[in-house]
Amino acid sequence: MLKAFRKTGDSMRGKQILIGALSALLVLTTSGTAGAKGKTKKSDNHVMTASVVFKPTSETNLTNDVYDTVDPSSTSYHQYLTPSQFAEKFGQSTAYVNSVKTYLNKYHLTTSTFAGNLAIKVKGHRSDLNKAFKARYVKGKPSRTTYHLPGKLSKNVVAVIGLYAKRADGKFASKKSAKISNAAVPTSGEKPQTDISGNQFSKQYGAAKFADHYQLSSLYDKGLTGQNQRIGIVSYGDFRKSDLQTYWRQAGVADHLNQIHKIYTIDNAKTVTKDMNHSLSEAQIEATLDVQSASAIAPDADIDFYIGSSANQATNDSAVYFTTFAQAISDNQDQQISTSFAPTVELPGQWDDHSSTLRQYNHAFNLLLEQAAAQGITVFRASGDNGPRDMPGKVENHSVTTSPYQVIVGGTTLPYQKIINHRVVSVKQERAWGDTYSAVPSKNQPANFPGGGGGFSALNPTPRYQQGFSGINTFRAIELLKYKKGGYLINKHPRVIYGTGHSRNLPDVSSNADIQTGYATYLSGPKVISNSKKKIKTAQTKIWMIGGGTSYAAPQVAAANAVMGSGLQTRIGFWNPQIYKFAAQQDTPFNVLDDADQNNNLYYTGQPGKLYNQATGLGTINYEKLYGRFQDEKTTD
Repeated sequence: MLKAFRKTGDSMRGKQILIGALSALLVLTTSGTAGAKGKTKKSDNHVMTASVVFKPTSETNLTNDVYDTVDPSSTSYHQYLTPSQFAEKFGQSTAYVNSVKTYLNKYHLTTSTFAGNLAIKVKGHRSDLNKAFKARYVKGKPSRTTYHLPGKLSKNVVAVIGLYAKRADGKFASKKSAKISNAAVPTSGEKPQTDISGNQFSKQYGAAKFADHYQLSSLYDKGLTGQNQRIGIVSYGDFRKSDLQTYWRQAGVADHLNQIHKIYTIDNAKTVTKDMNHSLSEAQIEATLDVQSASAIAPDADIDFYIGSSANQATNDSAVYFTTFAQAISDNQDQQISTSFAPTVELPGQWDDHSSTLRQYNHAFNLLLEQAAAQGITVFRASGDNGPRDMPGKVENHSVTTSPYQVIVGGTTLPYQKIINHRVVSVKQERAWGDTYSAVPSKNQPANFPGGGGGFSALNPTPRYQQGFSGINTFRAIELLKYKKGGYLINKHPRVIYGTGHSRNLPDVSSNADIQTGYATYLSGPKVISNSKKKIKTAQTKIWMIGGGTSYAAPQVAAANAVMGSGLQTRIGFWNPQIYKFAAQQDTPFNVLDDADQNNNLYYTGQPGKLYNQATGLGTINYEKLYGRFQDEKTTD
């Protein structure tokens, strides 16, 4: 299982544990800003990466054009832009961008422009970054890092991401850092059968299980397997190619390592590999399951694996996330991009980037994803594994970001019957993933329960494609859990709640994510057997496991998009306005999960008769029908 940590100072404010499963959404944060005044600290010599994000020439025109690219009645339908065309139409002028870079270069900083002219990458020592931006630490709640650029340079800046005026609370790890520990990988419970054929294995634990259940197999029968497609995966960690080959052999997938491409966006390959060789980490687990899941669903697609890893934690996770996405989008190689990690949650108290506010960052990220949509890139993100509260607490919260310009993929449970904790659990039909039976909480030891992320954004308003749609901004919920510090207790007499919302509803679609009906993953790496101050001892371990979580669902759905794309003449592009339109049509390609009973994500349930439900979005996808709809739209071009 994976753990998601969120820290403030030296104390861990909360953690999420998905018992017996892989976590859906890997959420990692660095420490808050602290430190004493005085002489230059060693951490001031750390090389950091920051981003300066610019305004588009017209945000209104950009948004309208993004929607027009998927509107068959528009002359801009499927008229996707290259990054250079985007820069000319919506980006800041090259002269202005170069003037910002020239100013920063004077302070010994390295700068590069992300294609599209919406942002630049800035790299250098902490002390030089502080001097260039006139950065100043302001203590408070929350504490902030203020910055200043000369007037003519600052006028078109949306946000500066990744600046710290002071060293970060001693968490700039040395080579022997806190990272030298074992990931919480399950070593007991169900494991996949490995003495069966590749076809049988795939049907029980892999791509064929997904494809058969969601009618993707019929596209395989047409010869569509992801040819001429590229899938981008944005990750915090790296994976071992040998693990991928072992998985392929077992699952009956042809070895095609030449189609797997690693791109390092923060640290170089040598640094990341050295860090991975210390111990089997949560980041490696997430990276491995992402690439195994996507490559098996679309075996003939290339995969561009973008690795945003900062081994010494000198670059905070919010900056890592933005930089890695910016690189993938500006490269414009991929028709679809998927991610299963996020920098933190939509709670101001947990926000770790002191030079941009949570709202500024959200705005900057939305602009970046609008560029992706303008270029015809479909972006997918895992919704999370903890129902409406990605971080345990009383208040609903979701991982950053809940952008309306990405497809947020929620989780379901397939039909099964098992005895779990001395109780017969029977799921008769596919339902929202909300598991209140795999953990046994007590008054003294509350538990965390797994379920598909869903509910309402704290940052983004209701987007055009959701406005007026059946089920949007109305909800039915059941108060199954009661929060107690560190986790939850089960309510003996849960209330049914009806209410309304006024923001972006999530997820958009859902797919199987329950550990009980999950997928196989193969992992290897060093396991720490002793960790003293003087010496760390490790031993190699190899693990086959069955995992669950929307980390599997998001790359699988992205790969299914690549399969559909291999049969079309143009990029599918911005999904959401298209799929909400299809969902309202008579022969919908979605299986709506609107049942009010035994169908919840730990809080939100179905709303009978509604086409959208916050537990599962539009529902699960019939890919044969969805492909047909995209084909029909194409004929109107």
